[in-house]
Amino acid sequence: MVSVGYFLSCEAFGPEELLRQARMAEQAGFERLWISDHFHPWLDEQGNSPFVWSVIGALSQVTSLPITTAVTCPTVRTHPAVIAQAAATAAVQCQGRFVLGVGSGEALNEHITGDRWPPVAVRLSMLDEACEIIRKLHTGEEVTYRGQYYTVENARLYTLPEQPVPIYVSAFGPQAARVAGRIGDGFCSTMPDPGLVNTFRDGAGNKPAQAGLKLCWADTEEEGRTRAHRLWRNELLPGGLGQTLSTPREFEQVSTLVTEQMVGEQFPCGSDPQRLLDIVQQFADAGYDEVYLQQIGPEQEKFFDAFSRELRPRIPA
Repeated sequence: MVSVGYFLSCEAFGPEELLRQARMAEQAGFERLWISDHFHPWLDEQGNSPFVWSVIGALSQVTSLPITTAVTCPTVRTHPAVIAQAAATAAVQCQGRFVLGVGSGEALNEHITGDRWPPVAVRLSMLDEACEIIRKLHTGEEVTYRGQYYTVENARLYTLPEQPVPIYVSAFGPQAARVAGRIGDGFCSTMPDPGLVNTFRDGAGNKPAQAGLKLCWADTEEEGRTRAHRLWRNELLPGGLGQTLSTPREFEQVSTLVTEQMVGEQFPCGSDPQRLLDIVQQFADAGYDEVYLQQIGPEQEKFFDAFSRELRPRIPA
């Protein structure tokens, strides 16, 4: 059975609005939450980027839904020992209903400390080591660690959940999917690609797989397409640009290559429930256990109402 969650966008909304959306999502019948972890938005038009760990703490007080970060980069701007502490505290606040989703990151967020942005193979190796440190600290034992990339000295976490925090690893290509299968307790992606899921499970076995997708529920397809293009055209940039561009200004410049038509072909726009249901089915057919929907733009109430009335009863099981 595919479980449907809501994707909270820290790039596009401030803390209070994210809390409001979480409450509405639970009332509308969503079963879980994803939340993005960014220092910058992709585009200035998106307009936000609150500190995700503060938001998660607040979410734990207003919703009982499980929460996954989608995704945290524990390698460059934040030391993995600090992420270990943040994730452990979040799991305690959420009474165990928390998953640490991790990935190799984007220069957009990670370059801010002035460190060199490494090539992908190095980033994946750093991610591997970071996950090892996080898991060691989540045992509650004192940890001293000297690795290729990180040093930890006499560190111990005192606030811990009853069970170690699950770590799900994101991937958008086969190399990263193999790493995810080797080190992850689960898998995260945004692509309905059964090859990626199969590559992950070749190494991991039948562990959970999560995916997220964007849509723009609106009165007309044209209205939704225009709004989605204004706010999320960066999503359609080709190749590795999403990982290597370093400022919203650069994303703004390059995303002039993305047309409204391209956005309309990528995202379900308008008020046709069948198109959205068909895409959810694609993710289910690809092997994902959880699918997270993100409504683009301010008309959140209209989407949650439509989900409750028209979509939730017809979600494929």
